[in-house]
Amino acid sequence: MKPDQLFTIFFSPTGTSRILAESVARGLADGAHRTIDLTREAASPQTLPTEAVAVVAMPVYGGRVAPLARERLKSLRGVGTPAVLLAVYGNRDIGGALDELSAALREQGFVPVAGGAFVGEHSYSTAAHPIAAGRPDADDAACAEAFGRAVRRKLAAGRVAPVALERLRTPRTPLLSMLRFVRFVLKYRRSQRRNPVPLLPVTDPARCTRCGRCVRLCPNGAIAKGDELHTDPARCIRCCACVKGCPEQARSFSTPFSEALARNFAQRKQPVTML
Repeated sequence: MKPDQLFTIFFSPTGTSRILAESVARGLADGAHRTIDLTREAASPQTLPTEAVAVVAMPVYGGRVAPLARERLKSLRGVGTPAVLLAVYGNRDIGGALDELSAALREQGFVPVAGGAFVGEHSYSTAAHPIAAGRPDADDAACAEAFGRAVRRKLAAGRVAPVALERLRTPRTPLLSMLRFVRFVLKYRRSQRRNPVPLLPVTDPARCTRCGRCVRLCPNGAIAKGDELHTDPARCIRCCACVKGCPEQARSFSTPFSEALARNFAQRKQPVTML
C-alpha cells in the first residue's frame, strides 16, 4: 500500500519523542505529514482511515508508557490503520512499554506493523550526572529515518500484518550494573517508607524572571502563571520539561536516581527495530 496520509502522534515534554517520530516520518513518506501532539492536551476524538499510516512515539517512564500519554492517546482510533510504534527510553530499559502500547493501539483499531525502541536523553540527566545526554543525536535520527524507509518498502509490498513486538529485545545492561541499580532502588524504597520525601523541581527565586515558559512547557498544568516558584505535587509527572526548558536555568530537579542511573547505564545502547 501507498499511504494517502501520514500522521505523527507523540507525547514529548522534552522533545525526544517528537524528533524520532518526525525522523521516521521523513523516511516513510514524501511530503508533509499531519501532526497530533498530545504533550499539552488530548487530541479531539478522531478516527484515522485505513489508507493512512500512524507513527506513534511515546516516552517510557519506569518501564511503562507515560500514564498521561496513554490516557491522551485514547481519543484516537483506527479502522485497521497501520501503525509504527516507537518506545523512547532513557538508556535503562523499555520494560513492558512497547507491549503495552501495542496492546492499547490494537484495542483502538490500529494494526502495529512495525516498532522500535530508541534512546532519548533521560529526564533526570544533568551536567553532573549525564544519562544519554544529547540523544537522540544525528546517528539516532539517521537510524530512525532508515527505519522509516524500511517500513515504506514493507507497506509497498503489501505486507500489513501485525508484528509480535513482545519479541523485540533491547541491548542488555551488564549484570553487575543491573544488580547495583536494583540494590539502590531497594534501599531507596526502604528509606522512603521510613521518611517519605516528595521529589519535585525547585525554583531559584533569584534567577526566575517569571517569564512563564515553564507554565507553557508543563504537560499537566503543575505550574501556575504568576506562581512560577511552586510546583503542584499532585500534577507534576517529573518529566523535567520545566528544568530543561528554563532560559535562566532557574529550575532544577535533585534526585538520587540521577547518579545511580548515570553510573550504571553509561554504556550507549543502540536503537532496535522490528518489521
